[in-house]
Amino acid sequence: MSKPKVFVTRIIPEKGLSQVQQFCDVDLWTDELPPSRAVMLERVRGVDGLLCLLTDRVDAELLDAAGPQLKVVSNHAVGFDNIVVPDATARGIPVGNTPGILTDATADFAFALLMAAGRRVVEGERYVRAGKWKTWGPSLLLGADFVGATLGIVGFGRIGKAMARRASGFDMRVIYFDPLTPPDPALNAQSVDMETLLAESDFVSLHTPLLPETHHLMNAETFAKMKPNAILVNTSRGQIVDPQALYEALKSGQIAAAALDVTEPEPIPMDSPLLELENLIVVPHIASASTTTRDKMSLMAAANLIAGLKGERLPTCINPEVYKE
Repeated sequence: MSKPKVFVTRIIPEKGLSQVQQFCDVDLWTDELPPSRAVMLERVRGVDGLLCLLTDRVDAELLDAAGPQLKVVSNHAVGFDNIVVPDATARGIPVGNTPGILTDATADFAFALLMAAGRRVVEGERYVRAGKWKTWGPSLLLGADFVGATLGIVGFGRIGKAMARRASGFDMRVIYFDPLTPPDPALNAQSVDMETLLAESDFVSLHTPLLPETHHLMNAETFAKMKPNAILVNTSRGQIVDPQALYEALKSGQIAAAALDVTEPEPIPMDSPLLELENLIVVPHIASASTTTRDKMSLMAAANLIAGLKGERLPTCINPEVYKE
């Protein structure tokens, strides 16, 4: 019996990839850069399954190029703004993602960025390498305090709540804005409106999904409502922050600093004026990049793919309405 054909759009960790290769006839894209749109449209033709990444747009055109035999799309990510889910649902194709397992790794990294920006760790490291460190000085690279500071969390899902737990260990006051999430009595966090969060927060950490209403949520108007000592951290999606408005806010001193794991566009262009700023940290979308977490993501993505190919319900399905109960 022949194995089902699948296209895997990038090399994923071996634990998950080996399971896919054992069960499937795999066409694996091995380049570091993602396949182009033209390559995607060509390589999906006739496949039974697709295992993709956030960099791969999956829409009606791609699904139709694959053909009616396509049984499943497995996204190696929690977010799925790269997939037009209604297009898949309309064709009866289940779509899987990898929720839950990267919560702690992402929250750890977001808090690491918060501390690095607050205490000017990256600036200090560059200062030393540039040969500027001549002596100890009482006013050298002064940063922010955490104990007693207010952390404002935008989006209070799994990762937002994990940030709140970490902040409690630093005796921070935690407020959050999320109209869709009820208060959690186990957490010492206060629900507020967005205006209050911006006005009162010393640190603002973004953990909201990318939706039409959150696109450029952080813009010239919202930056103007923040404290001049405030620090912004974004580990959600780059498009939630207007890059030009962020540049102006950082350059003018409207806010003190920012740390980004994600950018718009991604990767950030090397001629972006943001990269000229000392009060900005940019890292290459690595918030979930711990070995254990990425192994678990690959295993979950493989499990979704293989279940779909077997005609079984996906363990983590974004569009369960495709299943007729």
